[in-house]
Amino acid sequence: MLIAGFPAGAWGTNCYLVAPAAGEECVIIDPGHQATQGVEETLRKHRLKPVAVVLTHGHIDHVASVVPVCGAHDVPAWIHPEDRFMMSDPEKALGRSIGMPLMGELTVGEPDDVRELSDGSTLKLAGMEFSVAHAPGHTKGSVTFRMPEAADVPSVFFSGDLLFAGSIGRTDLPGGSHAEMLQSLARVCLPLDDSTVVLSGHGSQTTIGRERATNPYLREVAAGLGDGTAAPRRGM
Repeated sequence: MLIAGFPAGAWGTNCYLVAPAAGEECVIIDPGHQATQGVEETLRKHRLKPVAVVLTHGHIDHVASVVPVCGAHDVPAWIHPEDRFMMSDPEKALGRSIGMPLMGELTVGEPDDVRELSDGSTLKLAGMEFSVAHAPGHTKGSVTFRMPEAADVPSVFFSGDLLFAGSIGRTDLPGGSHAEMLQSLARVCLPLDDSTVVLSGHGSQTTIGRERATNPYLREVAAGLGDGTAAPRRGM
């Protein structure tokens, strides 16, 4: 399996391109602010052909390049219905007034083909399977994508802004909920095997085992304790 990722834009949002191998079809995850050039360079480097864009949530730092990327390659974008409005109205998602500057001129709106994600579904794209889990807390429509273990390759978990190395996503923006975040951590993250590789929306790669042992939020959720104030939270 090939996973090529890079941090993009002012928020350093991780964009991932996933394929069975170089020279094959791929899926693009979270092409955010200023990600277009990185996407095109990665496609050329690995000779990849995109078949879809999939989105962990609707914040502008994760979706700002969806329209140009989908348009250039004539592919659909997948997003949870509760976050779909954010592609066309990013100010509302961030609690800003309409007309306030948002990182200069950005292309907002929906690509021509938008498809909706649902909890518990499985996307079969580019010869791969992605299990979808609805994980509200950071936003109402946040989701994660998990790829199953295969041969000697461990399961891979694209956590979006749910779980980071050492932290979790913030819950103080519109649609965020601290209580829902804790519930999502317990329901979506805790059942995963320790060997599961976590590729998050911001920051470095980690594993569920490492986070179970060291992440203060996940430790408190696992113990049924805490109010989630153990460490600073991240994301937009």
